[in-house]
Amino acid sequence: MSLKYLAIRAMFEALWLAQAPRLSRALSRSRGVIFTLHRVLPEPPPAFSPNAILQVQPDFLDYVITRVRSLGLDIVSLDEALERLVAKTAGRGFVVLTFDDAYRDNLHHALPILRRHAAPFTLYVPTALVDGVGEIWWQAIEDIIARQEAIALTVKGETDYLDTRTTGEKQAAFERVYWLMRKMPEAERLAFLRGFAEAYGYDLGRQCRDLIMDWQELRGFADEPLCTLGAHTVHHYELAKLPIDEARNEMAQSVDILAAQFGQRPAHFSYPLGGPLSAGPREFELAREIGFRSAVTTRPGGLYPAHAQNPHALPRVSLNGFFQSRRYVDVFASGGLFTALGKVSG
Repeated sequence: MSLKYLAIRAMFEALWLAQAPRLSRALSRSRGVIFTLHRVLPEPPPAFSPNAILQVQPDFLDYVITRVRSLGLDIVSLDEALERLVAKTAGRGFVVLTFDDAYRDNLHHALPILRRHAAPFTLYVPTALVDGVGEIWWQAIEDIIARQEAIALTVKGETDYLDTRTTGEKQAAFERVYWLMRKMPEAERLAFLRGFAEAYGYDLGRQCRDLIMDWQELRGFADEPLCTLGAHTVHHYELAKLPIDEARNEMAQSVDILAAQFGQRPAHFSYPLGGPLSAGPREFELAREIGFRSAVTTRPGGLYPAHAQNPHALPRVSLNGFFQSRRYVDVFASGGLFTALGKVSG
């Protein structure tokens, strides 16, 4: 775990010990919180697992649902959350559960828990990944580095060699490759990824088919009355990096594909990656133009009445795989604390 996340953990411990979540709920005007989840896996991650930040264990998800209800919070659908935001009086606080990317483990490990608790949720679907032709690049670079004792990075004709024998070396290599790719335009990133995968015999298509639900599985998942399907682009590209017409097409085509598959146009959208580098005012306006009722980011924060006037830039709180201590759930449910973090981080 990086120094950044160790510092965040220390802050959570301090807040919990000071009973700050209770104080925050009392003082904050936050009406609710949208939780972000990705993967739900029973096995603990290995020592080198930088993407463990995106996964929680089933018993933690089960506890989160139980705990937030014991705090007097309702678990509601996105549609109901939007209705509560426009209500003149606050009423009971609420939590919305959202899952990004349509990972197959959601079907096997999350859905039984959600059914048992009758907890509504939203699943955001990147359609090319369901087709089995997308690239889950963040997981690919972890998998490649995990298997190698050294890697070669070739960028613009220059090659650098990195040792990846120890866990620390692997983590350092991952950070370097990850942020190198985050800074690339989408076309350049895709070309780099494919070359990197080919050099180490990594099958990107098989990875996608192994990790993501196919259309038959997704139809069964979507038949669950608790489920709301949302769009998540076609290829899971960072929209802010695309020309405006390409960004619009990524968003609109994902709606058309899901409508063709399920007979209903999705009303909700999630921006891939979702931070300030990935989605901003231009993308928020595109979501409004396309006709989404809501669109969520990954910027931290709670939901306030003002969000009803700008529902295409909604903040969320990540149920972070690095922080699965049960006592942190009260912190996660405190929208005011994450709103403060969002103001600091932008």
